[in-house]
Amino acid sequence: MEWQRILGGVSGAMSVATGAYAAHGFRGKQETYKTVFETGSRYQLMHSVLLVATPAICGGSRNLKAKIAGSCFIAGMGLFSGSCYAVGLTEDRKNGKLAPFGGFCLMGGWLALAFMRK
Repeated sequence: MEWQRILGGVSGAMSVATGAYAAHGFRGKQETYKTVFETGSRYQLMHSVLLVATPAICGGSRNLKAKIAGSCFIAGMGLFSGSCYAVGLTEDRKNGKLAPFGGFCLMGGWLALAFMRK
């Protein structure tokens, strides 16, 4: 079974849940924090879809390109989106310190897809 498909599907479901929470349940004091939370959900959803598609793009889940790209997407979603969720929920920007590292991981996944050979 392809681990990218499983983790991408679970992550996609989580991003739908966080998006629904942002739209219907989020009660922040400032609109800015809701926007940060929504950004985390949006990035998680986009990269969950890409994670599911990674094996098809790379010619299978077991080759190095798929493993590196998938790992970068998972780490990036956790760090970037997780930081956005933490900032939104706590309304404290100090909790977003890991977001840049997550962004670099997401970029690394895209670059792995672009430049690594099958």
